[in-house]
Amino acid sequence: MAKKKSFVGATIFDGFKRHLNSALIIKDSKVVEIIPEEKVDPKTEQIVLAGGLLTPGFVDLQVNGGGGVLFNDNPSLENLKTICEAHAKLGSTSIMPTLISDSPEVNKRAILAITNALDQQINGLVGLHLEGPHLALARKGAHDERFIRPMKEFDCLELESLTNKIPKLMLTIAPEAASLQQITRLSKAGAIISLGHTDCTFNQAAEAVEAGARCATHLFNAMSPFGSREPGLVGAVLNSGKLFSGIIADGFHVNKISINLALRAKKGPGALFLVSDSMSTVGSDQKHFFLNDRLITRNEGKLILEDGTLSGADINLSDAVRYMVNEVGILQDDAIRMASLIPAKVLGVESEIGCLVPEARADFLWMKNDLGIEKVWVGGKEQS
Repeated sequence: MAKKKSFVGATIFDGFKRHLNSALIIKDSKVVEIIPEEKVDPKTEQIVLAGGLLTPGFVDLQVNGGGGVLFNDNPSLENLKTICEAHAKLGSTSIMPTLISDSPEVNKRAILAITNALDQQINGLVGLHLEGPHLALARKGAHDERFIRPMKEFDCLELESLTNKIPKLMLTIAPEAASLQQITRLSKAGAIISLGHTDCTFNQAAEAVEAGARCATHLFNAMSPFGSREPGLVGAVLNSGKLFSGIIADGFHVNKISINLALRAKKGPGALFLVSDSMSTVGSDQKHFFLNDRLITRNEGKLILEDGTLSGADINLSDAVRYMVNEVGILQDDAIRMASLIPAKVLGVESEIGCLVPEARADFLWMKNDLGIEKVWVGGKEQS
């Protein structure tokens, strides 16, 4: 029978509040409780930490790759393990591998790899994010226009069926590329509809929200901007309490002033959360790679196509958390929550991951006071 373990010596942030002079108690792969240090059973195995902060593991809903591997390039079970392991070491203990618009053949291989990984309960894998192909050409960003197309009836049927195999399925869709009826059908089937890569108007976005959309993909990027006469998707995200939205905090995709203004303007209970939009370079020394046969170069923190288009990001979520604190200027707890509890809420699993409450999975990080990561535990096991 497994013994309980207690972690003491660090301040504990459980996703909601901080606990001083307290102990995190875990057993097997689950959190048991957080109690005052003096109440810890002396028979409990004790791990003493030298100050710092214990926080929930991060939850990243937009991960294109990591550890030198791009999911699109070879969507296999082995590569999924590599991506999950690379991100776990960097603090993202739950990730949603993301497939950028690609051929039907690559889509099928990706779905097969994800379903196999879910069957094998690969640590850290929570579902699948299909970013495309039902997007607006005008806002394709780094997506290959050969693969972008409107959603047909057979697409909708396939995606509805897919929700039975992959319970946590996020779909980035442009309102111009799918009907309101299709959005409603997919939402009712259980898919998380995220609006993105779109030139839609504010009203089109609002109609999509009423039809069932409840998220937006990388706020400000590849979407209709906020304007004085047309608020666009940016305005719809900020104005709707029903919408959550990912945002890339790397210093390149969105100006820190824009992030700060968006945080102040966002209507709840929907909230902004951090995504890495990371490519294969994260956790590797890779200098360049190919996406759909197009060269992407790593250059001073940016990933760019040959025409200069930003193509994903060269960060992990811990980088984004530090950027939010050091550059945007928000509180540590708020930044950590944007990388943990809020994305867990988007998935509807906020009592299981992204927090340190009784019965949650024992995924947690030990961070220095400057938010540098010292150690990571996944399911109660320390990562080497």
